[in-house]
Parts: sequence; C-alpha cells; structure tokens
Amino acid sequence: MSRKMSLYLAAPLFNKMELAYNESLKNDLSPIFNVFLPQEDGLLMRDLISGGIPQDVAARMVFDADVQAMAEADIILAVLHGAHIDEGVAFELGYCFAHGKRCISLQEDVRQALPTGINPMISQSSERVFRDRRALLEWLESNFPVSLPEKPRRFSEFRS
Repeated sequence: MSRKMSLYLAAPLFNKMELAYNESLKNDLSPIFNVFLPQEDGLLMRDLISGGIPQDVAARMVFDADVQAMAEADIILAVLHGAHIDEGVAFELGYCFAHGKRCISLQEDVRQALPTGINPMISQSSERVFRDRRALLEWLESNFPVSLPEKPRRFSEFRS
C-alpha cells in the first residue's frame, strides 16, 4: 500500500481571481500530491465571523488549523504573485523553512517592488523559485515520487 506526499499550497486568497488561480493550481498538483489549500481545506476568517464567532477566536482557529496543516506537509509551495508578497504567504514560507520543510515558490507575476527582484529572505528560504507553472510541474513530476510507502500503523490500531 502507498500514499502520496502532502503539499501545503500557500497563496493569497482574497479575491475571486486569486481563489480561481489557487483552485486551478491545486488541480494541476493533485495527481502528484495530496494538496492542502487553506481556502478549501482550512478555515476562513470571513466564514467563521459571519457564523458568529468573535474575530479573535476566529483568528486563533485559522492560525491553529493552518499551522497543523503545515506541520503535516512534506513540502510547501508558496505563490509569490504581486509587487509585494502576501503577508500570510511570507509567514507560511518562513515557518516551514524554520521547521525544516522543503520549500519551493512560484512567481508567474512579473511585478516586483524591489529593483533587485525577490526579497532575499523569501528567495533564500525557497529551494527553487519557478517563473512558470509548466516548469514547476515538470520539476515536481521528475523529483517527487507519486507515492510513498504507507506510514506504519501504531500498535494500538491493530487492536479491536
């Protein structure tokens, strides 16, 4: 029995265009990885608050859910679109880098605030920065097995 590796997809998710882009990217990645996309698989502030949860409680719930998903991921893909990188994406990339996760980035957007390109704190925490989705997918397919051996079960799982 085998399992796919897991990938945390860190990307801006604040307008319909970003949401659609993220969904499309997840669909392209899904044959290779089990993809965690916060807008679909996590909690969203706007949904929690509209459901009556106080903002500070909702913020903690979102944070805890995303941190747990990052801890369980084998690799993170950070989408670096925009002249300024989304602050949530910057945190997620830094957090994963600090915890020894494999980190890669995708920047198909040509806008950049710094004349020298990507901020070194971002570029140096990414193993690779891809400038186009096709190159990213080709690299992932050639460098990551589609499946891994299943994680061993704990002794307690064998008992009835």
